[in-house]
Amino acid sequence: MPYNFDEHIDREGTDSVKFDFRKQYFGREHVIPMWVADMDFPVPPFVSEAVKKRAGHPIYGYSIIPDSYYEAVMAWQKRRYDWDIRKDWILFSPGVVTGLNVIVQALTDQGDKIIVQPPVYFPFFSCVEKNGRKLLFNQLVEKNGVYSIDFDDLENKMKDGARMLILCSPHNPVSRCWTRDELEWLGAKSIEYGVLVVSDEIHCDLVFKPYRHIPLATLSEEIAQNTITCIAPSKTFNLAGLYTSSIIIANDSLRRKFKYAEEKIHLSANIFGITAAEAAYREGEEWLGELMTYLKSNAGLVKDYLADNLPEITVSPIEATYMLWLDFRKLGFSAPALKKLLIEKAGLGFVEGTTFGPGGEGFQRMNIACPRANLEMALKRIPLILNY
Repeated sequence: MPYNFDEHIDREGTDSVKFDFRKQYFGREHVIPMWVADMDFPVPPFVSEAVKKRAGHPIYGYSIIPDSYYEAVMAWQKRRYDWDIRKDWILFSPGVVTGLNVIVQALTDQGDKIIVQPPVYFPFFSCVEKNGRKLLFNQLVEKNGVYSIDFDDLENKMKDGARMLILCSPHNPVSRCWTRDELEWLGAKSIEYGVLVVSDEIHCDLVFKPYRHIPLATLSEEIAQNTITCIAPSKTFNLAGLYTSSIIIANDSLRRKFKYAEEKIHLSANIFGITAAEAAYREGEEWLGELMTYLKSNAGLVKDYLADNLPEITVSPIEATYMLWLDFRKLGFSAPALKKLLIEKAGLGFVEGTTFGPGGEGFQRMNIACPRANLEMALKRIPLILNY
């Protein structure tokens, strides 16, 4: 059935971080918010109906995670990625970032070295440093807007005693969907040097054709035993506020350590999050297909508009996610000046590139998961930064 992604929904006054936190984050309320990684589209109707049905029961007491939830997760992974996972491999976490912190605490020690690949999702930094571990940057290599892994540097850091690599796959914010060859190299080297890979695959469903997401753990049994995979329906189906994620661990020893660490802080599931996630995984194929078509059109609109009107600003090739990585470097602005101009002159709320670490200078991340009319309005404001 056709779904309406053009519908404008007023999110102000709903305690939305994206909309109601603008004054604190940008210093002013009147910016078009294209920063926080959630979508301005309604959740699929079958998800909202499932939540309403559960809400109709008048008691919201303590609950278990039903077998049907695990079955839905397993079936989704099998259908989309031909990945056979077992129920006991699936562990609950309220969010992927929560899961990452538990993983770091459970499976590394104070002072251990952990590799991340900037410019990258910034909570990776804090889950390393705030847990007393040492952050190692394997900065991605950028050439003409295309990003690749610096394999020599990565191998050197693995040799240097790194205990863990946190992989962003697909990558946020540079939109890379890693190839089989890249993942096989990474998996083989991580085993060779004893580096545990934690693969954040929260954006795995948001990949544009002809690109194809490959879960790292599917490459071989040996790699699966050295990989922890983090997934969630939150980005795919706009369910971030329901705090429901899965941590998939095939290795028995690693899984026991994670469970023990999780039990110490008593993490529990949300009734409505489990209900929504199950409905999304069971019924979401058609909706997701239409979403990806709409997002691809939005991405094309941005690319074409900039090429025709502001060729100095370029977009990295769009392989996955609904975040675009915009390169403003040719305009010659400093990072603070660019941020100020976008906010104060154009009234646009992007995420400054330096937020994502080394390699982010001169870039901005733009969320395009919004009705096309909003996107067109935002694009027409970008030239205002040139008239300061």
